[in-house]
Amino acid sequence: MKRCPRCNKTYNEPLNFCLDDGELLIDEGAQRPFDDTPPTVMMSDARTTNPTNWSAPPVQYQAPQMWQQPMYAASPNQTLGVISLCLGIGSITIGWCCSLGLLLGPAALITGFIGLSQSKKDPQRYGGRGLSIAGIITGGIFLALYLVFIIIYGAAIFLGGLGN
Repeated sequence: MKRCPRCNKTYNEPLNFCLDDGELLIDEGAQRPFDDTPPTVMMSDARTTNPTNWSAPPVQYQAPQMWQQPMYAASPNQTLGVISLCLGIGSITIGWCCSLGLLLGPAALITGFIGLSQSKKDPQRYGGRGLSIAGIITGGIFLALYLVFIIIYGAAIFLGGLGN
């Protein structure tokens, strides 16, 4: 028998809380010290993890073979193509500052042509053909624009000197 300490209502059902006010019920039947240990639940049968009538397949050991090819194919080396493209973009973007592009543009052309020839000779080992072509184009565009700028600047100086 349990009793609600707030409303003093008694319950004979196995409840833990009062149905009227929700207060925790006090057990009036057994006056023993407070026991907070969880109840012990006994399992019926022991669990069988490996029954005796089940036959496992025999384990066969296979020695590792060191001469096998790897499971993945290594990607081709694209270093010169990436360097060529970076130099070409650098020549167009920051190449106008202190004529730095006069160093970056030809370097982009040279590394681009080397990367392009390597990718043609051994495409399994070297890649980056498109990157090399893009580096050649960007380096060439800078050099062409710089040449046009020099021609226009020289013509302006020459024609300005004739007018005096």
